Amino acid sequence: MESTRTLKDKLFLILKGLGMGAANKVPGVSGGVVAFVAGFYEEFIYSLKKINGKAFKLLINGRYKSFFNYINGRFISLLFFGMIISYFSVSKVLDYLIEHYELYVWSVFFGMIIGSIYYINKDFKDWNYQTYTSLAIGILIGASISFLNPAKENDNLWFVFFCGIISVSGMTLPGFSGSFILILLGNYVLLLVDSVNALYDTFSDIIQGNFSFINNTERIRMLQVLAVFTLGSIAGLVTFSHMLSYILKRYKSITLSAIIGFIIGSLGVVWPWKHTIYKLSDDGSIILDSTGTKIVANYQRYIPQLTNETFYAIAFIFFGIAIVLGLEYYGQKTRKI
Repeated sequence: MESTRTLKDKLFLILKGLGMGAANKVPGVSGGVVAFVAGFYEEFIYSLKKINGKAFKLLINGRYKSFFNYINGRFISLLFFGMIISYFSVSKVLDYLIEHYELYVWSVFFGMIIGSIYYINKDFKDWNYQTYTSLAIGILIGASISFLNPAKENDNLWFVFFCGIISVSGMTLPGFSGSFILILLGNYVLLLVDSVNALYDTFSDIIQGNFSFINNTERIRMLQVLAVFTLGSIAGLVTFSHMLSYILKRYKSITLSAIIGFIIGSLGVVWPWKHTIYKLSDDGSIILDSTGTKIVANYQRYIPQLTNETFYAIAFIFFGIAIVLGLEYYGQKTRKI
C-alpha cells in the first residue's frame, strides 16, 4: 500500500510538472500559480535554494547520493521531467487549441486565475496597511505589464542570457508570465519556437546519422542561443529562489499580498475577449515563424456582446474555477492521508 501511494505521489508530481510546463509556455499564464494552487510552491522554492555552494561541493567530491538528497532531488527531477514532457506534448496541444478555440482556452485560464486568487486569499488573514500597500503595488505592476508594447527581436547572447533570467519569473513568481515577458522583450519566437525547433531538428538529424548541420551556421547560431538562454534560466531559477526564500522567511505576509496583487493584475493579460495583434512586415503582411505560425505582438481587449459564444465562454470560466477548486480539494485530501 505504501509503495503504491509513493508511486501515486510520483505520478501526481509529474502531472504537476506537466501543468507548470504548459502554463509557462502560454503568454499570460504563470507556472508559479500552478505551483501555488497545487500546494508545492514553498517546497519548490526551498528545493531550488538548496542548489548552492554546499551542493556543488558534494557534487565535485563525488558524493552523488548526498548531493541528490540535499537538493531534494526526487522532487526536483520528477517536477522538471513533467515540465520537459509538457514542452514537447501538452504545450503543443495548447498551441493547437489556442489556434482553433482561442476564446474558450483564454476563458478557462481566466477562470483558473480567479480560482487561484480565491484559493490564496481565503487563508490569508494578515491584512494591514503594509499588506494592502503591497497588494496595490502588485496589482499596479501586474496590470501595467499587460499594456506594454513589445520590443524587436534581439539575438545578442548577453541579452538572451538576460531573457533567460527574466523568463523564469513565471515559475518562481506567481502572476508573472515568463512567456508574456518574452513577448514584450521581443524574443518569444526566437527562444521558445525557433531555437527549440533547431534543437529538435538537430536530434532528428543525429538519430538519422546526418551531421551536415555542423556546417549550417544558422542552426549552430540557434543552438548557441538556446544554450545561453538555458544557462540564463538556470541562473535565474537559482537567484530568484534564494531571493524569494529569504523574503518569504522574513516578510511572508507582505510577499503573499504582493503575489495576490500580481495575480489580480495578470487578469488583464488573460482577459478572454481580445483581438490578437500579429507582427507585420514593412509591406503590411503578417510575419510567420519557422513553423508557419503567426507571431503574436500583443492583444487588443474589448467588452463582449451577449451572444451564445459569450455564454459558452462564461461557462468555460466557471470550468476553470472548478479546476482550481478540484486541485484544492485534492490537496486537502492528500494532506489528511
